[in-house]
Amino acid sequence: MPVAEPIVANSIAQSMLAEFEAQAPVTRKFLERLPEDKLTWKPHEKSMTAGQLALHIATTTGGVVLLVQENPKQARSEFVFPQPASRDEILKAFDESVATVRRELPKFDDAAMHETWRLVAGDRELFAVPRMGFLRDVMLSHWYQHRGQFSVYLRLLNIAVPATWGPSADEKPPFMQETAKVS
Repeated sequence: MPVAEPIVANSIAQSMLAEFEAQAPVTRKFLERLPEDKLTWKPHEKSMTAGQLALHIATTTGGVVLLVQENPKQARSEFVFPQPASRDEILKAFDESVATVRRELPKFDDAAMHETWRLVAGDRELFAVPRMGFLRDVMLSHWYQHRGQFSVYLRLLNIAVPATWGPSADEKPPFMQETAKVS
């Protein structure tokens, strides 16, 4: 009787990368929908412009995976949200960020993912968390939170909101579109 192959669990980085790969095309759809003439629009005086938010979404994942390579990491004194000049600038930044995640995330083995990662300001430790927790919270969850925020911007601008894990009021996700074709 043949012996079954053992099930090899994905590494933590491979699991995160698989989730990222599933969500990157969805995020790109959001960014592609921002009209060129709405880059400086914002829903409230305290809000980022649509362009600033889109560029932040475009660069978050690659920036975070680079951030956690250094341990401890010295915090910046201030975070600036630059204003992009075009949607193409946003999409180019997104493509570069995606390439960075694909190149850098797999370099972290499980030991590195479990390692306590520290953010410091001078001699003061701001926080210390497992690297995988920071990547989960900031590279992915933070990314999703801003994508949800951006969906409100699109809705207020009367632009169709892409489907994410489920349908939006404007479209069904791909798996539901396929089901509709079969019926």
